[in-house]
Amino acid sequence: MPLLFKSLSHGEIPFGFFNIETDMILLNNYFFFASDFASYIIDLAANKSDKISVLNWGAYILKEDDIGNLMAAISGVYLSGFIGDVYDYFPFPHEPDKFKQNPEGYKTRDLIDGVVKRYAPLTEIPVRLYLPALEIKIGEYLFEKIGFHELLLYLWVGGYPRWKDGVKPDYIIRMKEAAMLSDNPLFKGIVFE
Repeated sequence: MPLLFKSLSHGEIPFGFFNIETDMILLNNYFFFASDFASYIIDLAANKSDKISVLNWGAYILKEDDIGNLMAAISGVYLSGFIGDVYDYFPFPHEPDKFKQNPEGYKTRDLIDGVVKRYAPLTEIPVRLYLPALEIKIGEYLFEKIGFHELLLYLWVGGYPRWKDGVKPDYIIRMKEAAMLSDNPLFKGIVFE
């Protein structure tokens, strides 16, 4: 489940997995495959620049009306928009103990990629790294270092439901390792629990 995280530009915005059977995450109205997002973080961690860096990340940017209603989709009451379409394929589990993030959610990527492309094309968004201020701007969303760390830590644990059986996908493990080994000051002090 996405939770609210503090941005410097837009106040609190939702971030995280929105369906346990996919590896797609959302950052407000930006949608990424978590495996791609982790790869972007690995590349960012390798960036040793001491000035502003601009990178390009691929994201699906959905209009608010196209996103759908997560709570209605979870309850199965109203399946609208992209999120509703995903829940039509992968309904919320009735048994609470089955509410865990599937570490093999990447296996649904081809299906989910086809669904999301009905709503928006894959678009490059600029990612700017402001090292003197220790800030990162992902598209239009600006985060301070601590807020950025919180996003990565949320992925590390598997979001609100946590990873099924405590098993993390390889891409999440590689993301953590790259962040821990990084000389980039934006990653300094990050602690993965």
